[in-house]
Amino acid sequence: MSPTTREPEAASPDSGLLAPVWAGTPVAAVTDDRAWLAAMVRSEAALATAQAALGAVPPGTAPAIRAAADDLDVVSIARRSRESANPVVAFVADLTAAVARRDPAAADHVHAGCTSQDILDTAAMLVTADALALLHADLLRVAEALAGHVERHRDTLAVARTLTQHALPTTFGLKAATWLDLVRAAADRIGDASAGLPVQLGGAVGTLAGYREHLAATDGPERGARPELRLVELMAGELGLRAPALPWHTGRTPLADVAAALTFASGALGKLAADVLVLSRTEIAEVSEPAADGRGASSAMPQKRNPVLSTLIATAARQVPVFALVISQAVVAEDERPAGAWHAEWSALRDCLRLTAGAAHTAAELVAGLVVDAERMAANAAATGDALTTERVVAHLVAHLGRSRAKRLVTTALGQAPEDVRGALASALRQEGVDIDVDALFTPEDYLGAARDLVDGALSTARRHRSAP
Repeated sequence: MSPTTREPEAASPDSGLLAPVWAGTPVAAVTDDRAWLAAMVRSEAALATAQAALGAVPPGTAPAIRAAADDLDVVSIARRSRESANPVVAFVADLTAAVARRDPAAADHVHAGCTSQDILDTAAMLVTADALALLHADLLRVAEALAGHVERHRDTLAVARTLTQHALPTTFGLKAATWLDLVRAAADRIGDASAGLPVQLGGAVGTLAGYREHLAATDGPERGARPELRLVELMAGELGLRAPALPWHTGRTPLADVAAALTFASGALGKLAADVLVLSRTEIAEVSEPAADGRGASSAMPQKRNPVLSTLIATAARQVPVFALVISQAVVAEDERPAGAWHAEWSALRDCLRLTAGAAHTAAELVAGLVVDAERMAANAAATGDALTTERVVAHLVAHLGRSRAKRLVTTALGQAPEDVRGALASALRQEGVDIDVDALFTPEDYLGAARDLVDGALSTARRHRSAP
C-alpha cells in the first residue's frame, strides 16, 4: 500500500517533527490536543459548578465531568469533528456518555444551555493563559540576561552598521539595550494580554436565552432578576478569567489583542536573533552562541557550528505575523456566528502561541550564554580607520567652510586617500587656510554621543520594571 493510501495510524502524535522552534519546549505540553481537550473539560466543569451554585444542576455534576475526562479518546473526537466542523459536538456526546456511566442524573445537565463556541472559546482562553504564562516568564528571563550584557558592555566600543555598511562608533551596551527595551516592552504587552482573557458564555446566539431557560426550569435559591448574568461571573471566577460585558462570539477583540501581542513579542525576539546572526558571521565574529554537544552541527561540513538558536528564533519571527493575520481576519465575522472565520482561528492561535513561546524559551538560553568578543569588536571598528568618524569632522568644519563645502572636502579626502584620510584632510585644510587639530577628531571612543547615558537610562528603566509588583 502506498504512503498516500495507507490507513491512518491509531494515533498521530503532535510531536513537532517539522516545528523545532517549539518541539520539546514547555509550551508544547500546554498546547497539544490533550491540553485543549483538558481545557474543554475544565470549561464544562466550571459551567456546571456555576450552575450548581445557582441551584440549577446537581452538585455532583462538575465532579462527574472532571472524572469522565479519563474516558475521552482525543483521536476519536478529532476524527469525528469533521461531521460538525468543530470538535465540541463529538466531545459533548462522549463526555455525556462518560458522565452517565458514573452519575446518570448528572448526565442530563452536561452542557446545559450551552453552545459549542462557548466551550471552545473558553478552552482557547485557558490554553492561551497557560501558554502566555510560560512566555511571560521566559521574556523576563531574557530581559534579565540582557540587562547583564548591557551593564557589562556599557563602554565596549563597537561599530554601528547601516544598510550593511560600517557607519559610526557605538557601544555593544547600546545595541544590547535596544534588545532589552524591545523584550521588556514585549513582556508588558504579554502581561496585559494575559490579564484580560475573558470567559465565553452566550448560548446559541449570544443572548444567554438557553442558560436563562435552564435556570428557570429548576428550583434553586434566590437568584435575582437576571441569574444568567450571575452565571457568567461565577464561571469566570471559577476559571480565573474575566467576565466580559458581552458575549464575544463575533466580537473577536480578545483574540485579536492576543495575536497582536504575540506578533510584537516574536518580532522583538526576531530583532535580537537577526543581530546575533549577523554578528556571528565568520568574517565578523563579534558574538557567538553558547556551545553544546552536537548543537549547530552540519550534516555535510564537519568544521561548521551553525547559530541554530538564533535560527530558531528568526524562524518563529517570520511565521507568527502570518498566523496572526488569520486571527485578525477572523474579526470580520458575519451574523452571530460565522461560517469559517471562527473555525480558522484555532490552528492559527495555537501556532502563534507555540512559536512565540518556543522562541522566547530559546532566546533565554541564547542570551544567558551569549559570548561577546570585545577585542573583535574593537578590531572591526578599527578596520574602517579614520573614515569611521568623518561625520564628526564635517560637523567641526561647518563653522569654517559651511556644510556643503565641508562635506565635499571630506568626501574628496576619502576618495583620494582612503588609507590616510587624516593626512589628506590636513593637507586640504592647510590649502583652505583652516587651522584646526585634525587628530583630535578621529578618536572613535570620543564620538559616542549620548550612548553611555542612553545605556544608563535603559538599565534604570529595566530595574524599575523588575522591581514593579
